Amino acid sequence: MMRSLAHFINKALEILCISILALMSILVFLNVVLRYGFNSGISITEEISRYLFIWLAFLGAVLAFNENQHVSVTVLVNKLPPFGQAILKFITDMMMLICCYLIIEGSWIQFQLNLNNFAPISGLPQGLTYFASVIAGILVSAILITRLISTIFFIFRGEVK
Repeated sequence: MMRSLAHFINKALEILCISILALMSILVFLNVVLRYGFNSGISITEEISRYLFIWLAFLGAVLAFNENQHVSVTVLVNKLPPFGQAILKFITDMMMLICCYLIIEGSWIQFQLNLNNFAPISGLPQGLTYFASVIAGILVSAILITRLISTIFFIFRGEVK
């Protein structure tokens, strides 16, 4: 049940990222064609593309984190026995969870502060850019919590991978 929910969320994020990238590409391409071909353009496309890019970066980071695609230094970890690796994994996941909390808290404050500041052309609230990091922080925290539970389960059962 939990794995199917995680798989569904992962697929939904992938589809959302693909959709955002496609929409960004269309908007930028349309604006380039209009500017160079017809000496005009749609000014709102720049702001919308900027907002979409921010959301794409944060949602893509969640996808990369979920699939362990971020850069990591494993020289020390690989030299430890499996139990030591599990303990170190638990400690690092806890530290990342604390960092996620700080990101969520700070981004939430910035979201609220910038909710009444509007983009000059589109009129969208500037706070939407900060809300992307709130969502990303929540999703990464959820991934970390499931990893922590799994690590604790394996440590206490002695089935350390």
